[in-house]
Amino acid sequence: MNTLDILDQLVAFPTVSADSNLPIIDYIQNFLTERGFEAHRVTDETGQKAGLFARIGPKDKAGILLSGHTDVVPVAGQNWTTDPFKMTVEDGKAFGRGTTDMKGYLACMLALADRASGVDLKEPLKLAFSYDEEIGCVGIRSMIDHLEPLIGLPRLCFVGEPTMMQVAVGHKGKAALRATCQGMDGHSAMAPNFLNALHLATDFVTQLRKLQNDYAENGAQDTDYGIPYSTIHVAKVSGGLALNIVPEKAIVDFEFRHLAADNPDDILTRIQAAAQKVSDAHQAQFPVAQIDVQTRLSYPGLDTDPDSKVVRQAQKLARVIGTTKVAFGTEAGYFATHLNIPTIVCGPGSMDGQGHKPDEYIELSQLAACDAMFERLLGAMSS
Repeated sequence: MNTLDILDQLVAFPTVSADSNLPIIDYIQNFLTERGFEAHRVTDETGQKAGLFARIGPKDKAGILLSGHTDVVPVAGQNWTTDPFKMTVEDGKAFGRGTTDMKGYLACMLALADRASGVDLKEPLKLAFSYDEEIGCVGIRSMIDHLEPLIGLPRLCFVGEPTMMQVAVGHKGKAALRATCQGMDGHSAMAPNFLNALHLATDFVTQLRKLQNDYAENGAQDTDYGIPYSTIHVAKVSGGLALNIVPEKAIVDFEFRHLAADNPDDILTRIQAAAQKVSDAHQAQFPVAQIDVQTRLSYPGLDTDPDSKVVRQAQKLARVIGTTKVAFGTEAGYFATHLNIPTIVCGPGSMDGQGHKPDEYIELSQLAACDAMFERLLGAMSS
């Protein structure tokens, strides 16, 4: 079946992370089972989201796993000139939400599955389709422990986030955190008699900025990244009820993205110490002073040896030389760190150029390059 025709059908499913992805999983599961694949659905606790693991070929061998996510980012508030959920082809480009991130890759996976069903595979082809990647790799975290019992561990894993078909061997890990700052409320006419929680919050932000500066100047460095050090980013500070009330509580939402050389537990310990330092400065006068830091979600980074077998095979299949690292997070770290599967990231399209933007598109030449890579993969698996 033609990749572009499959992509047209995938784009039509409005799989924004806030909504159910079951219709697209139904489509993918039916597509695969009709072609002889063994397919296993992994449903989340709400019953409204599901992922899929599938396999075709000999069960006594490890095989190769291709992986991608089914969800897309929202289109609300973006100025689209085409219908985001109806694919439009023009000037060598396919427009539509998810064409680059990352339904283009999913379409190539399914087109490969269609071809694979008609050949004698010497090792199994395995496929993974996840959900809720766009909100912090949530789906794969729930799915990952089901991979081995359902279809067995592969010897290699390719995750198809857009890299312009370059072989990516690394990305930073991430943790999203929330600091709840506890102060003491009172009338603003007597504000110095109370503890303004927003003051706690802004003092804490100042400490986070100092930590960021320390990582930039003294922390590990990896020049393969555009930002070669671990980063701490404050995204939102909120609190207060009215102008004449001293805020009792304030919230700081922030994140850190870390290099493989920086242990995330060590970064968190330093953040906790910064929070304690700020609250300790006020507790003699205001014993209620407290900053509680909680991790809301996290995912591991990827740090694959550029001289490893998985990299050499991916380069051969993609017909590229060298490697790259990407600024964005992917699900690859779960396969690599949680299950010790040699993993790389390689897929069609440009995240920098098209990811999450209005009028998202993928160049047809990129889909063709991915199809050609998969055709070489199929030849290697059936020879």
